[in-house]
Amino acid sequence: MSDVEVTHCGYIAIVGRPNVGKSTLLNHILGQKLSITSRKPQTTRDQILGVKTEGHIQAIYVDTPGLHLGETKAINRIMNRTATAALKDVDLVLFVVDADRWTEEDESVLQKVKFASCPVVLVVNKVDQLDQKDELLPRLANLSERMDFAQIVPISALRNKNLDRLERLVESYIPEGMQYYPEDQITNRSSRFLAAEIVREKITRQLGQEVPYEVAVQIEEFVYEESAIHISALILVERNGQKRIIIGDRGEKIKLIGKEARIDMEDLFQHKVMLNLWIKVRSGWSDDERALASLGYQEE
Repeated sequence: MSDVEVTHCGYIAIVGRPNVGKSTLLNHILGQKLSITSRKPQTTRDQILGVKTEGHIQAIYVDTPGLHLGETKAINRIMNRTATAALKDVDLVLFVVDADRWTEEDESVLQKVKFASCPVVLVVNKVDQLDQKDELLPRLANLSERMDFAQIVPISALRNKNLDRLERLVESYIPEGMQYYPEDQITNRSSRFLAAEIVREKITRQLGQEVPYEVAVQIEEFVYEESAIHISALILVERNGQKRIIIGDRGEKIKLIGKEARIDMEDLFQHKVMLNLWIKVRSGWSDDERALASLGYQEE
């Protein structure tokens, strides 16, 4: 009777305040862009699973919205509930913070991860941005006093620095178990979801602070044909002024958003993409739980 290879499978939650590099970290671990990134906080709104299988070990990463203070709108409340829920039923928590600052929001996240029923690894990101290299050790010592972390790992997600060490550490916490996903699958999310996220990322990157968080993208059509994938995306905003900003002078902004989104989609889907974008004003959608549910923003 032949030996059956023992497999390992585990869930790892990536948590932290907005804009600490959680999505960049996930993308670099997977070696593929899955979660949208931007200098603008709170670009991740949903819980996204990223799956990395190497031989007998399958690591299922849960990228979450940034936990933030203030829940003035329904979408903010949903984002916080989604992120907090990710702390349940995982095998390891990666708590990501910036190397050069500790904020009130970091402290708020810390108070939540203290209740996690699994080990918590503190991931100190953006170490490349420290002005002086000798700042790092005192900084790590200070952070170690805040909680009994299982480990503290300094990294630069953007520069791919020390990620090998972090991944080896993650693997050491993954228990024996059946693997849930085929070895070539990298996410539980649909192609429609990923297409919508790509469009939303391009809007966020192009417009920075000009358009606040009242922007959603809904895929109205996603049709595979041998010659191309035909995708129609509806961009929802709350005010006419936001619509004008996204369209831009003589339609230049929307054209650029569409061009950049199409390039990323063709890279992701490995197929020619015909992308059609249009914009609709729907006042108050970001504070309407029923509207948010229809757009897919709801608790897991």
